[in-house]
Amino acid sequence: MTFKQKIYDYYCRLVEDRIDAFRDMIAALTEDSKNDAKGSAGDKHETALSMMHLEQEKFNTKLREVLEQKAVLDKIDASVIAKTIVLGSLVKANGIYLYLSLALPKITIDGINVIALSPQSPLGSKLMGNSVGFTFEINGTNYLIESVE
Repeated sequence: MTFKQKIYDYYCRLVEDRIDAFRDMIAALTEDSKNDAKGSAGDKHETALSMMHLEQEKFNTKLREVLEQKAVLDKIDASVIAKTIVLGSLVKANGIYLYLSLALPKITIDGINVIALSPQSPLGSKLMGNSVGFTFEINGTNYLIESVE
C-alpha cells in the first residue's frame, strides 16, 4: 500500500467512524424519546421531547454534512498519480505534505504529518491544476511544489 493510499484509507475510516457515531447518537435519542413518552406527561415532558427533537435535528444536519464528505472521498481514486494537481493529489510543498480532498484534521502516517485541505480553500485553489516546480505566495509565504502523487 502506498503512502497516498494509507492517507486515503485513514481519512475514509475517519469519516465512516463519524457517520457511525452520528447514527448511534440519533438512534439513542429516538429510543430515549420513545421511553420518555411512555412515562411522562405535562409541560416538563413536552419541553424534554422538544429538546430531544432539537438535538436530533442537529445530529441529522451533522450526519448529512459527513455523508457529503464521504461522497467527495468516494470520488477519489487513490491509485491515480496525476502530473497536475487534482482532487486526491498528495502534494509536497516546502516540505509539507498536503492532501487535496476535504478540510479534515491533520494526521500523522508513518511518522509524517499530512494536512488535508479542500480544493476550494485559498491554498487548495492555488495548487489545483499546477505541477512540480510551480511557485506561489499566500499570506507572505512563498511555496514551491516539490512533488505530486
